Amino acid sequence: MVDSDRPRAWPAYAVAALFLGYAAGKAAFALQARLGFPGGPPVSAAETGGYFLDAATAQWLAAASGVLGACVAVITVTALGRRVPRTLMLLVLAGMLPAVGGGAGIMILDGFVGIGVGWRWYHGVLGGLVIGLFLEMTRSYAAVTRRAPGRPVSADSPRRR
Repeated sequence: MVDSDRPRAWPAYAVAALFLGYAAGKAAFALQARLGFPGGPPVSAAETGGYFLDAATAQWLAAASGVLGACVAVITVTALGRRVPRTLMLLVLAGMLPAVGGGAGIMILDGFVGIGVGWRWYHGVLGGLVIGLFLEMTRSYAAVTRRAPGRPVSADSPRRR
């Protein structure tokens, strides 16, 4: 039988690696002032009309969000993350879910159905993997930080460190 309270660090590290890959891709697009999808064209200042961020700035902000997401993923499996109030961390993870699910969902939809973005079938598979890894990382964090009623906190518990 599998012990569900046993921490699993590998999903968090895999999610962190994916977030860092996302950040690197966004940084590459920012250097080229391109939109953030496959084959995205260069965006001129005239196209943005001055009302929105220019493409490079938007991509740099997206790269920063990827680094932040990687940090949050790693924090879920570290002693520092165990000191963050459980409710707060679960709220952060719940807030990240629409962004992760939305991006991965577009990859899945375009990869298998085709909505014109340019993702291929293997991007759709990657999108499904991303959603699964993120959900497993969240489940693992919730299971490890949960304290069953009536169960004493042991000296080697993550809550005592």
